[in-house]
Amino acid sequence: MSNFNDMLSQAKKMQEKMSEVQENLKNIEVEGVSGGSLVRVTLKGDYEMKSIFVDKDAKKEKDEIINDLIIAAYNDAKNKLKKKTSEEIAKATGMPNLPFDIKLPF
Repeated sequence: MSNFNDMLSQAKKMQEKMSEVQENLKNIEVEGVSGGSLVRVTLKGDYEMKSIFVDKDAKKEKDEIINDLIIAAYNDAKNKLKKKTSEEIAKATGMPNLPFDIKLPF
């Protein structure tokens, strides 16, 4: 029974650590770019969009091209954020490849 209690204790510590890490991840910001930096999107660690920049040269393009550039910049930022959060979780826990939104059952 002692091993089980130790295991529960370790799981609770891990859950506390993950909660702390998730709060810290909210402070991360990443920038996605597209069109050779004609469009830049900044995302916060909770995937909230902080800003969009569209260069004046991009504004000369058709709306559908601008839309595609914004989507591409957002997707670039999203991929960078996923990578950054995975790295931060691995650094904090010593366990690589844990998802950002892991929920432990305790």
